[in-house]
Amino acid sequence: MEKIIRSLFPSGKTGERIGGGLLVVIVVAVSMAVPGGILYLAYHISFYLGLAVESFMCYQILATKSLKVESDRVYQEIQTGDIARARKAVSMIVGRDTQNLTIEGVTKAAVETVAENTSDGVIAPLFYMVIGGALLGFGYKAVNTMDSMVGYKNEKYQYFGTAAAKFDDVVNYIPARLSAWLMILASAITHMDWKNAKKVFLRDRYNHKSPNSAQTESVIAGALDVQLAGDAWYFGKLCKKPTIGDAIREIEPEDIRRSHTLLYMTAVLALVVFEVVKVLVCLWYFTVQV
Repeated sequence: MEKIIRSLFPSGKTGERIGGGLLVVIVVAVSMAVPGGILYLAYHISFYLGLAVESFMCYQILATKSLKVESDRVYQEIQTGDIARARKAVSMIVGRDTQNLTIEGVTKAAVETVAENTSDGVIAPLFYMVIGGALLGFGYKAVNTMDSMVGYKNEKYQYFGTAAAKFDDVVNYIPARLSAWLMILASAITHMDWKNAKKVFLRDRYNHKSPNSAQTESVIAGALDVQLAGDAWYFGKLCKKPTIGDAIREIEPEDIRRSHTLLYMTAVLALVVFEVVKVLVCLWYFTVQV
């Protein structure tokens, strides 16, 4: 589809931005229309069938288990001492070049991925599903997927990927910040360094080109008392990036498991908070109607 759309618009800043924007609109529309049609038919047949189908869809949208499983695979490979296999495992969940990463680099990449995707893959879709069910959840996932596919600032996608990147920034703005504060609470509940998590969050939450990516990364860095981010290689080019957190201690493979603890506790807290808010809104609405 990208090739077709590129052929319809002239190359250059304006044409590529319009084409990239059209691609996002089409993908989001299709991603919502298909499940929307399925849900319409299911609810038309039976309310309970529709509810079951939508519940299954919502389960598929959330990435909690897959995020834990894939990052834990990195942990398991590190434990075997096979650096090559560890690099390969982490390459499946990160966009950076991994062929020259040390054990520390592999661990850091895995922890950063868990941190960022706690928001992108769990809290944000949950946030939108609470508001608009599976349809809004699929719409969000489409935007997020488009950003991961074309939202790069390289020569090929400098202009074509602008719409995807900007749209992703907008839809993640509130969820990323909610995720960060919930993760700070999660770090307190799980007896991690929540005070440092809050301190680093307030100081380093914008140490990233994206306005959202460092929100949860800064919390995890502070909670674990480690330093994340910094320079990294992408597509053979060194990208200079600021660090996040303080190296109070050296990062270690066990920090991947600790990040899983924060992932699950943050998800549970989000579910509780979102549902309580939704119930209160519903009660208020029915009270006003009466």
